[in-house]
Amino acid sequence: TMNYLKKSKLKSFVFILINDFSLIAFSNAIEPLRLANRLAQKQLYSWKITSETGEKVKCSSGFYLDVDSSIHTIQNDDYLIICSGENIKKNITKTILNWIRKQARKQINIGSICTGTYILAKAGIISDVTSTIHWENREALKEEFENLNITDSIYTIDKKRFSAAGGTASIDLMLNIISQDHGVSFAKKIADQVLHDSIRTEFDKQLPLLPNRIGVRNPKILSAIKIMEINIEDPLKPSEIALDLRISLRQLERLFQRFFKLSPKNYYMKIRLQKARQLLLQTEMNVLQIAMATGFTSSSHFSKCYKLEFNITPFKERGFSNKEL
Repeated sequence: TMNYLKKSKLKSFVFILINDFSLIAFSNAIEPLRLANRLAQKQLYSWKITSETGEKVKCSSGFYLDVDSSIHTIQNDDYLIICSGENIKKNITKTILNWIRKQARKQINIGSICTGTYILAKAGIISDVTSTIHWENREALKEEFENLNITDSIYTIDKKRFSAAGGTASIDLMLNIISQDHGVSFAKKIADQVLHDSIRTEFDKQLPLLPNRIGVRNPKILSAIKIMEINIEDPLKPSEIALDLRISLRQLERLFQRFFKLSPKNYYMKIRLQKARQLLLQTEMNVLQIAMATGFTSSSHFSKCYKLEFNITPFKERGFSNKEL
């Protein structure tokens, strides 16, 4: 079953540990690579752990990790990943910044996890791509680098740059990279190994709790959205939702207009299309099956709505053709 893995060339990763780095973000980035090798029963990925000087580095939990070498021994590797955590401003050095700029000129894939995005911003190598950073640091980063396109996604992949917001988001970033190399079902097997029940996409936000996610605390709106999220395969009419909430349809429409400048019907459509997008990127279901699973009666109507929302057809989306990595 692993025949398709035979042709692949070994891909190497270099992790650059910065003082006070986040251990959870780092280990969640490295473990999927180890498991990929184990599942394939051959080496698909190799990795090196480095620091600026080659000396061991303290993580934010307070203990030290040995590294393989200093950054100055690195050859042209496929992927460089800056791993940092707390006290990011205090831990940046001129040496690291200059080294990163030099690597960027070689057209290498360079990424960051947790607060590492701050270092990439400071080095000036992510001004023309989307990036993300841990939510606690987002406002500070926006303030200092006004020209950056910072999202609140759990991770981003854009041209030769990628970033993950830290914590468990590193798993999803790495599984996405692995699925582009070896297919979604292979990545899903790795997710199962670490009991990670669904591979999230870069459209998943960092704070998925409903009030945080939508920035609204009105109980009627929250209940309406919960009802929508539960009824994706067989969507309800707005009038049925209003009846459930014991309010009039007019009241429901006024609420959605006030909070989202959208009708309940349009908001519902967005939820269904978001779900469809996750199914497209994470499963092997075909487009018609996904259309049915998200409440569309035909694949042509589904494709039309999808293109309007995401500016790409479901078929093109499935081919990862909008990604470069």
